[in-house]
Amino acid sequence: MNLPMSFVLAQAAPAAGQQGNPLMGLALPILLLVVMFFVMIRPQMKRQKEHRAMISALAKGDEVVTNGGIAGRVDDIGESFVTVEIAPNVKIKLQKGAVQQVLPKGTLKSS
Repeated sequence: MNLPMSFVLAQAAPAAGQQGNPLMGLALPILLLVVMFFVMIRPQMKRQKEHRAMISALAKGDEVVTNGGIAGRVDDIGESFVTVEIAPNVKIKLQKGAVQQVLPKGTLKSS
């Protein structure tokens, strides 16, 4: 009578060093990388693309705000620099990348 009981117990215990499917161990880190891509990296790439499009569409007379918070009107556009008039006869030269936002026309007159 002892024999069948010990046989059942021997079958229930897994062998030492035996593991499941190795792909299941990689599934969680891969899933985390995919989620991180869609939550963090993809939106940042989208914002960069929109900023590059805005910079390339700059034209003379556009009203802009710089990264430093200076608002003014575009006076001259070069290859990598833009001249912004911030007051009558006061012009500053900035890199194009320093332009943060293009304002609607007439915004500076109303303030």
